[in-house]
Amino acid sequence: MQLVKVGLCAFGMSGKVFHAPFLKEHPGFFLTAVVERSKNDSQEKYPEAVIYRSVEEMLEKADINLVVVNTPVQTHFEYAKKALEAGKNVIVEKPFTIDTDEAEQLVKLAEEKGLFISVYQNRRFDRDYLQVKNILAEGKLGNIKETEIRFDRFRTSASGKEHKENPNLPASGALHDLGAHLVDQATLLFGMPEKLFADVYSMKGNEFANDYFEILLYYPNHSRVRVKASVFTKEDHYAYKIHGDKGSFLQERTDNQEVELVGGAIPEFNKDWQKPLTEDDGILNYLNENGETIRETYRSKPGDYMDYYQEIYEHIVFGNPLPSPGKEIIRNMKLIEKAIESADSGRLVTL
Repeated sequence: MQLVKVGLCAFGMSGKVFHAPFLKEHPGFFLTAVVERSKNDSQEKYPEAVIYRSVEEMLEKADINLVVVNTPVQTHFEYAKKALEAGKNVIVEKPFTIDTDEAEQLVKLAEEKGLFISVYQNRRFDRDYLQVKNILAEGKLGNIKETEIRFDRFRTSASGKEHKENPNLPASGALHDLGAHLVDQATLLFGMPEKLFADVYSMKGNEFANDYFEILLYYPNHSRVRVKASVFTKEDHYAYKIHGDKGSFLQERTDNQEVELVGGAIPEFNKDWQKPLTEDDGILNYLNENGETIRETYRSKPGDYMDYYQEIYEHIVFGNPLPSPGKEIIRNMKLIEKAIESADSGRLVTL
C-alpha cells in the first residue's frame, strides 16, 4: 500500500481529535511530523512523529507529502501558501480562509503547482446529515418548499479562544465557524440560492464576536432554506426540518463522533467504532402514491470522519474525486460574505 506522509501544523483540540487519530489508524497514512511550539504532548500517542517548533521548520526539514493546516483561521492563508510553495498537498481546516480573495489565491497557486487543496468539511460525514441526504434522494417529500438546518449549543460564557471570539479579528465568530458547516450542507443539498437575507449578532454582547446567526436563502420555485445557530439553546430542537408538497422529514442532531473522540474513542479503519443509537432519531410523514398518510421513524446509520481521509487517500493514489476541493468551498465563503453584507445593511441581497 502506498504510504502518504503527513505533517500536522498544530496539536490543539483539532489535531488531537479530528486529525491525528484518523491518520494513525488509516493504513495509508503516516503521521510523520507535528508542530508544537513549546510542548511535547503528541509524543505519548504518536512517538513516531517528529516534533517541530514552527510550521516553517517542519516544511523545511520534514519528509512529508501532505500538510494539514489546522491552526486558527487567521493563519490559514499564510501557512497553506507556504506549504503549497514547498510543493506539498494541503488540507485546510474550515473556515477555509478569512475571505474569498485569499481562498482564490490558494486555489490558483495549487493549480499552478499541480497540487491539491481540500477543506476539511467533516460535517459532510455526520450521521444526521447523511440521513437527510438519503431521505431527499428517495423523493418521498415531493417538491421541497421549506428547509431549516440549525446547529444549537448552550455556551453562554467565554471559551477563551481569541481567534473565535475576539470581534476585532477577521473571520472570528459563529458565522464563519458553524456557518461554514451549515452553508456547506445547504449548498450541497440545494445548490446556490438566488437571494439571501441575514441576521448576525452577538447574544453575549459587543465585546464578543457573533454567536448567533440566521440566514434565509431564497431558491427558485418558491423554496426557502433557513440556516441558523445559537449558543443560548438549552433544549435541543430538530436540527433538520424539511417540508415538501408530499410530506415532511424531521431529523435530530445525533452524530456523536466529536464527543466520543474527545472521550478517547479509537476510530478504527473499516470498522464501526461508534456507540449505537438507542432510540430513533428521525420522523418521516408523507403521502404515498395512493394518497394515504405514511408515518415512519428512522434510526440513522453511523457516519465516519475516516471516510474523508479515505477519499483523500483515493484521490492521491487512484485519482478519484477530491473531497471538498477549495474551489468548491469558495461558493460557501461568498454566501457568508453576502450574509454579513445583508446583516450590516438590513437588506435582501441578490447573488
